[in-house]
Amino acid sequence: MLQMSRDDLVQAYTQMCTIRAFEERVHTEFAGGGIPGFVHLYAGEEASGVGVCMHLQDKDCIGSTHRGHGHCIAKGCDPVAMMKEIYGRRDGLCGGKGGSMHIADLSKGMMGANGIVGGGPPLICGAALTAKTLGTGGVGVCFVGDGGSNQGTTLESYNLAKVWNLPAVFVVEDNGYAESTAAVWSVGGSQVKRAEAFGMPGAQVDGHDFFAVYEAAGEAITRARDGGGPSLIHVTLNRYYGHFEGDAQTYRGDGEVETLRAEIDCLQAFRQRVTETGLLEPARLDEIEAEAKALIDTAVAEAVAAPAPTEADLLTDVYVKY
Repeated sequence: MLQMSRDDLVQAYTQMCTIRAFEERVHTEFAGGGIPGFVHLYAGEEASGVGVCMHLQDKDCIGSTHRGHGHCIAKGCDPVAMMKEIYGRRDGLCGGKGGSMHIADLSKGMMGANGIVGGGPPLICGAALTAKTLGTGGVGVCFVGDGGSNQGTTLESYNLAKVWNLPAVFVVEDNGYAESTAAVWSVGGSQVKRAEAFGMPGAQVDGHDFFAVYEAAGEAITRARDGGGPSLIHVTLNRYYGHFEGDAQTYRGDGEVETLRAEIDCLQAFRQRVTETGLLEPARLDEIEAEAKALIDTAVAEAVAAPAPTEADLLTDVYVKY
């Protein structure tokens, strides 16, 4: 069992609460018409992104999905600059041009959320190859959904990472639905068995349990850093909102989400675990929750007031200049 200090626990809960507050507020703001474009929310899946990314440094790279806000925050991206980006503001992380599905911050090793299903795994192979070639000690971690796990790009990346013995970790976040199609209908076989078929270790963990994710990720990332090659983690979890904002979720059972929130919410599970064992006090956890909500209030206020890109910004960041 990997050991965590009090500061580690505070960091973990802070990041999970920040993601939850961010997503809940984006849900409200989008419904009010203030946010342009498409939005896909990560609420309910916080323990996965945070449990993995707490083992990473800025030199490590992650690839994300269209549901990338949580990965961004877990990797250290500034939530205020993220909110400005989602609002399409000039001083957002990508100049207001990327929006919700394309947030990136290379200074933090966040290679970008990705609107292409299965688009992240090949990018992470490139990042992992760079780390191996230059001897930086870095690793590449790719988050992919259950739907994206069926893409040829993902399976080809498994093979490439194994053949080249890359320091890569593939995290399959299985929230049970590829858009509106249940994973039990669309994913053949076991994700762990798929990993074994490519000759790499695979583990399955409960994504509602932060500590289970943290431990599995720690083992896989350490293995990658030490030259042990790639591995896969199959994380089973649930999203609270639709595939996208506006999704009526008619494919879900009556009361399904309400039951999930009440019985297996990852924040509540974390809170119960650390308070019952005396690792953190309820009052401290309350403070963290309040601080996270206050941060997001600030983020929204600044985003609403921030300037939009101008005509002069139109052709910037289009071509790489050497």
